Amino acid sequence: MVRVSARVSELSDLGLLTWVYPPGLVDRVVAACGCGEQRRRLLPARLVVYFVLGLALFSPAPYLEVMRHLVEGLRGQGLLGGWHMPAKSSLFRARQRLGCEPLRVLFATTAKPMATEATPGAFWRGLRLLAVDGTCWGVADSEANEAAFGRPGNGRGPGRSAFVQVRMAVLVEVGSHAVLDAELAGCRTGEVTLAGRLPRSLGRGRFVLADREFLGVPLWRAFTVTGADLLWRVPANRVLPVIKQFRDGSWLSQIRASSGPARHEPVTVRVLAYQLKGQFGGRCGRWLSPGHHPVGRPPPSGPATGRALPRTLGYRVRLRRDQDPSARRPHRTEQQDP
Repeated sequence: MVRVSARVSELSDLGLLTWVYPPGLVDRVVAACGCGEQRRRLLPARLVVYFVLGLALFSPAPYLEVMRHLVEGLRGQGLLGGWHMPAKSSLFRARQRLGCEPLRVLFATTAKPMATEATPGAFWRGLRLLAVDGTCWGVADSEANEAAFGRPGNGRGPGRSAFVQVRMAVLVEVGSHAVLDAELAGCRTGEVTLAGRLPRSLGRGRFVLADREFLGVPLWRAFTVTGADLLWRVPANRVLPVIKQFRDGSWLSQIRASSGPARHEPVTVRVLAYQLKGQFGGRCGRWLSPGHHPVGRPPPSGPATGRALPRTLGYRVRLRRDQDPSARRPHRTEQQDP
């Protein structure tokens, strides 16, 4: 995993970016997208790709400062020849000529897991730990951005937010924080809708974590059909009847879709109740995993899961006693991890 400093002054040349994105690969992507220059320019497409990547790494820095530090090493080696720093308006136009397609293709070509077996928190019982999550961020207040992404409401009647917002759902490698896949859309598109496009990057040997807002039968099926194992949080008000109780405290249950044809086809899941102690204040919660496990692979158990995940997952909600079979034992004064 590459550690990048937050200070643009430490990006002394193109070495880091060319190591992650080799020049030959960038040239092939630019050519495949039809964005190569027709004549010799002060800002060739390859340099503009690295420039945009530099802007993403150091978003608070001005355009010219990023470009100056990108070419600093080349200037010191006398490789720039008669090249000179372009005006800021030239950088704007160069970005427009390049467009977004080469960056999208470059990401799709290079996004891959980075963690090894030695990376802390990257594997659990031989499975690579991944996580699904979503976020929003503001973008420039322009008519084009508003038409493409929209504005959220501001909670004050018919008013709208001051900034246009983009919503993103990502598939992330837990151990390295590397983004393996991403889907972007306007703020009116839900995280669950975007997450439904991420199973294309999954397969066997992956262990996918997700928070409670993602739990739903269609999305669960889309992820499990890839062969990946899942461990997803459950909303506190979700009723999970006990079909079969296991000795480790977990139990088999079923989840159903709230509407549509899928509501008649329940999905069998395994429920794990747990309690986090110490800095998490004894908070409790429940997780779902698929109701069956391949031969030779032990299913997730309460104690192992509780030790592996608290740093990543933070605070949890307390279970009602009628939702947790382990809390129904007589004379039980405090709910414990099964």
